Amino acid sequence: MSAIRMSREEARQQATRLVEQMSLDEKIGQLEYDAQSIERLNVPEYNYWNEALHGVARAGTATVFPQSIGLAAMFDPEMQQKIGDVVSTEARAKHNEYARHGDRDIYKGLTFWSPNVNIFRDPRWGRGHETYGEDPYLTATTGVAYIKGLQGDEKYLKLAACAKHFAVHSGPEGIRHGFNVDPTPKDLAETYLPAFKAAVQQGHVESVMAAYNAVDGVPAPLNTTLLQKTLREEWHFEGHVVSDYGAEEDVKLYHHFTKSDAETIALAIKAGCDLCAGHLVQYLRQALAENLITETAIDGAVTRLLTTRVLLGLGATDDKYDQIPFEDNDSATNHELALQATYKSFVLLKNNGILPLKSADLKSIAVIGPTADSTVVLQGNYAGTASNNVTILAGIRQAATKSQIRVNYSEGCHLFKDRVEPLAKADDRESEAVIAAEHSDVVVLCLGLDSTIEGEQGDAGNAYAAGDKTDLRLPGRQQHLLEQLLALNKPVILLITAGSALTFNSEETNDNLAAIMDVWYPGALGGQAVADVLFGKMSPSGKLPITFYQTTEELPDFTDYAMKNRTYRYMPNEALYPFGYGLTYSSVELANAQVSDVDASLAHANVDVQITNTGKFDVEEVVQVYSQAVDCVDATPNPKLAGFKRVKLAVGETKQVTLPLTTYAFEVVNDAGEIYVPDGKFILTVGVGQGDRRTERLTGVKALQVEVNR
Repeated sequence: MSAIRMSREEARQQATRLVEQMSLDEKIGQLEYDAQSIERLNVPEYNYWNEALHGVARAGTATVFPQSIGLAAMFDPEMQQKIGDVVSTEARAKHNEYARHGDRDIYKGLTFWSPNVNIFRDPRWGRGHETYGEDPYLTATTGVAYIKGLQGDEKYLKLAACAKHFAVHSGPEGIRHGFNVDPTPKDLAETYLPAFKAAVQQGHVESVMAAYNAVDGVPAPLNTTLLQKTLREEWHFEGHVVSDYGAEEDVKLYHHFTKSDAETIALAIKAGCDLCAGHLVQYLRQALAENLITETAIDGAVTRLLTTRVLLGLGATDDKYDQIPFEDNDSATNHELALQATYKSFVLLKNNGILPLKSADLKSIAVIGPTADSTVVLQGNYAGTASNNVTILAGIRQAATKSQIRVNYSEGCHLFKDRVEPLAKADDRESEAVIAAEHSDVVVLCLGLDSTIEGEQGDAGNAYAAGDKTDLRLPGRQQHLLEQLLALNKPVILLITAGSALTFNSEETNDNLAAIMDVWYPGALGGQAVADVLFGKMSPSGKLPITFYQTTEELPDFTDYAMKNRTYRYMPNEALYPFGYGLTYSSVELANAQVSDVDASLAHANVDVQITNTGKFDVEEVVQVYSQAVDCVDATPNPKLAGFKRVKLAVGETKQVTLPLTTYAFEVVNDAGEIYVPDGKFILTVGVGQGDRRTERLTGVKALQVEVNR
């Protein structure tokens, strides 16, 4: 650390002195997200609501990084922390200027309700692309790195990050306001809580957001088991808790858990939910009159909130972050970091050798599809305003023009409707797409989703499913367009723009489908990154942070939160594309895997392996370790991700890679939710993906195995 962080005790003492001078009304005025000013105490008004899932959001111009699911696909915590640092710099740059102009509106404060560390347990969930995928370890590792980047390492917090949504929240969107989840103790401890625990104990996250849903019959903002026993007593969390927006209103309206709003706000504060992201604190005087709460309990919540603000520099004259200038926002350096992240996020799912494209062999390219020229698809949701959007079409056109390659463009079809022009017949852009393909050497087909049909409840384009998907198929006429173009015997490169898994009606095996690459929602410079990768300036190197299933029929009901048959750790069937999978433009071989520095209690161990770039392209590869306890009834059915490392390899280069493992690699969870390290043998699988047969067939790389005994 470059400075000694102000102690929480010192900040709490300052906050306590402020609270002791406040009237009851002044204290109540601090308990909603749009906190009131107290001019006589030099406490300005403050709005706690801000967003930064992948860049500063909803507050004007800022660098737009790839959506969170794409950042997870990087498998690169070091890069993730750099991104967090840049996001917090931009946030401070904007906040400093806003404050100077007296603008303390929503989305302009320093408390950011990010990251979303919920587990993407079901591919139908519309908000899954806000998360870091389906695996607890990847989510925890990526989330902690982002939190550290956001919060900084100086005397004061750079920003206050917030781990959300606590807990057991991942759809369906349409019933989230009144839904109850009864997770098994095993699923809770093994899947739903680890990323939050890591955020608190490793990331020292300043805030936690309580979810909309109930857990074991108790709405999350009132859930003392979660907020007191787990969060504060077991994990020793010392920051503040905020409700999701309107979640406290839901307690009476949809959960029917309380009889009055006064009862709700009293129970929430007593349970440890300090900040109401809603408008129920007006009922606190009624709650006091009915003896539902004490002023001492109110004081505790206000003190925790003001402690956060003191840690952020409230009243300070020596906060170096106050000196961050406006020019540090949306800078060329920040754009370059976003571009590098985008390269790392792309996941190459198929390549028959067509990629990278050779400009000298091409006279024309068809760029087709409803997401090819879309700026919405670049952004994802909870995004800032980019100053420099480069769509996929624009990026390819720019690169092609330099090489004197003609670009033939057609929208092909609507994103989800059966026609583009309302007065036209169905499939009104299909013939144009076919013509463009017929007159081109290769087809780049851009299909998928965007955040208007895959996202949070209320997204207009998908009102019938509240932002969720009903299945994994391409929407509208996209599948039909794909099949029509494949029938032309032209090589087709499919670019998937989506934040979740899709299926292609078995067309992924069609020989004319020469390559498939998932580019997610790639950020403002997504089109430039696509062109650079297609033409070989960079190799794709991302790995899937989610499973691509064959069908939704193999999955349990969407409302079933049990992990059985879900995600790579529990699924019995072969995946369409497995978690952890992704190709590069080269090939690698692994050799000489072994274990070293093994602690007797398995608190730590190292896995060492040699990796050689045997192909013809400089690449970055992600070496992964999966662990499973042998003959242990409490182990997950399939090995779990326990470690990974991104490695740069020049052509022909061999590197010795050491992957440190923590006790997590060897832990199992029993049915009572107890975490322990069993006696016996553990199999550690080292590869560039999982050690399953499907991954081996797709990558052509055989994973290695080593054993550890306890």
